[in-house]
Amino acid sequence: MLYPVILSGGSGTRLWPMSRASLPKQFLPLVSEHTMFQETLLRLAGLPDMAAPLVVCNNEHRFLAAEQLRDISIQPLSLILEPLGRNTAPAVAIAAFAAQADNAAATLLVLPADHLIQNVPAFHAAIQSALKLAQLDKLVTFGITPDEPATGFGYIERGAALNTAEHSYSVARFVEKPDLETARKFLAAGTFFWNSGMFVFRATTYLNELQRYRPDIYQAAQQAWQLSTRDLDFCRLDEASFAACPSDSIDYAVMERTQSAAMVTVDIGWNDIGSWSSLSEVSDRNVQGNALRGDVYAAETANTFIRAESRMVAAIGVQDLVIVETADAVLVMHKDFAQDVKHTVEYLKQAERTEHLSHRRVYRPWGYYEGIDVGERFQAKRIMVKPGSKLSLQMHNHRAEHWVVVSGKARVTRGEDLLVLYANQSTYIPLGVKHRLENIGEEPLYLIEVQSGGYLGEDDIVRFEDDYKRN
Repeated sequence: MLYPVILSGGSGTRLWPMSRASLPKQFLPLVSEHTMFQETLLRLAGLPDMAAPLVVCNNEHRFLAAEQLRDISIQPLSLILEPLGRNTAPAVAIAAFAAQADNAAATLLVLPADHLIQNVPAFHAAIQSALKLAQLDKLVTFGITPDEPATGFGYIERGAALNTAEHSYSVARFVEKPDLETARKFLAAGTFFWNSGMFVFRATTYLNELQRYRPDIYQAAQQAWQLSTRDLDFCRLDEASFAACPSDSIDYAVMERTQSAAMVTVDIGWNDIGSWSSLSEVSDRNVQGNALRGDVYAAETANTFIRAESRMVAAIGVQDLVIVETADAVLVMHKDFAQDVKHTVEYLKQAERTEHLSHRRVYRPWGYYEGIDVGERFQAKRIMVKPGSKLSLQMHNHRAEHWVVVSGKARVTRGEDLLVLYANQSTYIPLGVKHRLENIGEEPLYLIEVQSGGYLGEDDIVRFEDDYKRN
């Protein structure tokens, strides 16, 4: 039985300002109407003998992952929550323990949640080849046939051909990201392939090799799994055990050390969508070479990527640019500097700003809120609550709130009072009063919230009851 393992813990800082800490790139619809995370799962349809997926994600993204799984009608075998990032070697070990608990003979298909694969039939054929090798206790990776001397990827040099499956080879060596001259030599040689970060192997084989080469990671991951707890639909790893686990990638911890590494070479239309330039390359372009999305006007403009999320963007007389507009930030850069977006994120962190953390629209398990205006001692938000959902029973120590229903049907708990409000009706929540908001209608509930007080931070919440078990 094949167990897909979806690794969805990345931060995607090079795709700022769309990708942010609270909504990283894997949970964004960058290429189609589905998010990258959803596309990763949907392209597995049609593979034989496939178990429900194992999803590994950051604790902070648990409700995003759960909702996006529900949207495409996929029930995971487990949604495993990492309390903090520890790279891919521990994450895959946890998934291997989880798969073994379901099936001692489990084989894993390890996939990052943020890659694009355009040739799905070729991808499926490559998986079948990899499975043949995995049954011989090989640890199989996929080598992407390069089409340019890229310096942003690690490389794998193929070794001797293996007769077990098509396009299969032993691994001669792994190579770090090269400089341009070395990358050109690799491309000319024809024996070097991009390291995709995708793998197929038996759970037992991986765990045995991890225990051999990194027993410290193995033991910490095993303990984190054994002491894990169930919470709603989630598997929570033991925080202390996982925090004590060394951070390392599967490549460094196992693949570069093992004698059992093998590779399947593939040409599957792969792209890791690692930057705005790479997204531009896979986007539809007009005759001027422009990739335009949203409310965009482009005149005398060529070879430019423009994405407008909330406002009209006009570009005149420019070329070779990336322009990305969101409600609270605009990125303008030359395509040659696509890898440098991360420096902007570092600046925002050092300046103690928030534009790298979240968008104006912030998603919650019950819906979302969106900043409208903010000033001294006040801020206004637009709130949407999904049908049947409700916020926690809570209070605030530093602010009062005024709610105005725009549309829908709300049930409001305000101290000892229980109110039902419709469109154009409102209520006031004094400072220090317990309150709760619930959508009891069949349509989304929209309201405007005006907060006033000396401190308006999101951490000024004391929860008494919560359907989502948040603190």
